Amino acid sequence: QGQLVESGGGSVQPGGSLRLSCAASGYTHSSNCMAWFRQAPGMEREWVGTGEGDGRTQYADFVKGRFTVSRHSRKLYLQMSSLKPEDTGMYFCAARFAPCPNIRTMTSSAFAFWGQGTQVTVSS
Repeated sequence: QGQLVESGGGSVQPGGSLRLSCAASGYTHSSNCMAWFRQAPGMEREWVGTGEGDGRTQYADFVKGRFTVSRHSRKLYLQMSSLKPEDTGMYFCAARFAPCPNIRTMTSSAFAFWGQGTQVTVSS
């Protein structure tokens, strides 16, 4: 049974930085597409960015150069800087055994495997 485990969340002041990590284990073959999603209380889960095994990345518009996704084999990272209070939420790692979807179809339903999430709180 495959497993995705996130780490690195925490509390930070506005303007601060955090680095999230996601480790994939137990899969019989490499996950072709890994992604970060986030969910604020009372809100729908939204896509943040993706990283493919060949190094290609894609980002949601709201990232605007503040976040960087990187991937090394079965580990996915999310470097977040210039954090804002609206970045507060649970951040989830997701994976699928297929290439990353087109941005226009980048929804949570496109991913079959999920981690438990790591909480990010941005507050002064």
